[in-house]
Amino acid sequence: MISIQEIKLAVSAFSDELVRMRRHLHAHPELSFQEKETAAWISQKLASWGISHQTGVAGYGIVGVIKGKNPGKKVVALRADIDALPIEEMSPVEYKSQNKGVMHACGHDVHTTCLLGALKILNDRREFFEGSVKFLFQPAEEKLPGGAVQMIKAGVLENPAVNIMLGQHVYPDLETGKVGFRQGRYMASTDEIHLTIRGKGGHAAMPDQIDDPVLAMAEILVSLQTVVSRKTPPDIPCVLSFGAVKADGATNVIPSEVLVHGTFRTFDEEWRKTAHRLIIQKAEAIAQAHGCSCEVVIDKGYPFVENDPEVTVRAQKAAEEFLGKENVVDLDIRMTAEDFGYFAQAVPSCFYRLGTRNEKKGITAGLHHPRFDVDEKSLETGTGLLVWETLSQLNG
Repeated sequence: MISIQEIKLAVSAFSDELVRMRRHLHAHPELSFQEKETAAWISQKLASWGISHQTGVAGYGIVGVIKGKNPGKKVVALRADIDALPIEEMSPVEYKSQNKGVMHACGHDVHTTCLLGALKILNDRREFFEGSVKFLFQPAEEKLPGGAVQMIKAGVLENPAVNIMLGQHVYPDLETGKVGFRQGRYMASTDEIHLTIRGKGGHAAMPDQIDDPVLAMAEILVSLQTVVSRKTPPDIPCVLSFGAVKADGATNVIPSEVLVHGTFRTFDEEWRKTAHRLIIQKAEAIAQAHGCSCEVVIDKGYPFVENDPEVTVRAQKAAEEFLGKENVVDLDIRMTAEDFGYFAQAVPSCFYRLGTRNEKKGITAGLHHPRFDVDEKSLETGTGLLVWETLSQLNG
């Protein structure tokens, strides 16, 4: 059995390379479904370490297996997402994004780096553990339909079949050196709501001659909030928000069409279906009352993330062993979403958080912020813990 001390020494000796890898990835981000160069770079790293793998899975995904002794005993899968966001980076760092309008503002460069480091350490010591470690570098986490479901359809959870899956994600609300866990429901499902409200436009000074889609839109948006406030079961967290409205009129022009885009998030599949039906019914009825029509398109997105209790208890205990109990915290439910939910619904899984905050260094910006960055000491924490978590699950 590989000891905690051995893992920490190995990570420390590899720390400079971890920083170099993360900075390379951060400087060369690619958007969802476009991660060609990122995947090629990851593949080159794996090949240089003698780790066999398959490329071109579900687009630019990468899958491989590290076999220990008795490789069929248990299979633990590790996943890192590799895509970036359409954000123009504003950080003054030397490793700032070189791709205009694209940025690793969600920490996927950290996830990829930690997984690469963990695989290097595990592969060098594969004769000292039993079971197999499957690894997935997943494209397109940030954009529907998401890379996770595409990889599952491509068969990544089979041959060999995965028994347990782990996912690690940066958390800028938590100081570097700390990690967080939550059993059961953790992150919400996510759906995109698109409304097209059509009426009869015209001169704003002659409202009697028009069927106003702007007025219909206003009532629809206010009324739809009752789906959440009056219809949601009390034990199910739920959010309905609209962030984009396009009505190309003027001060004295009422347009004939209004476009609205929003998001619906919750933690229960039956309620999710019911809410979709209520949203459609209410929007169509209100539009009709105004002499308008409303076309409702709901793009069903990621399922909610539910952490398996047994796997999560074991993972939290392993983190306490590796980092000390004082550095492991309990997490609250989040209404943000993650396509790791597809994996968590398929196999017993644990999706946990890695602290990256350092107030003394001014590293405090949140996820998806143009000045987002991480304390790079978190790379050592994330890499070492991922190794120990993997071994703990294999031996559990």
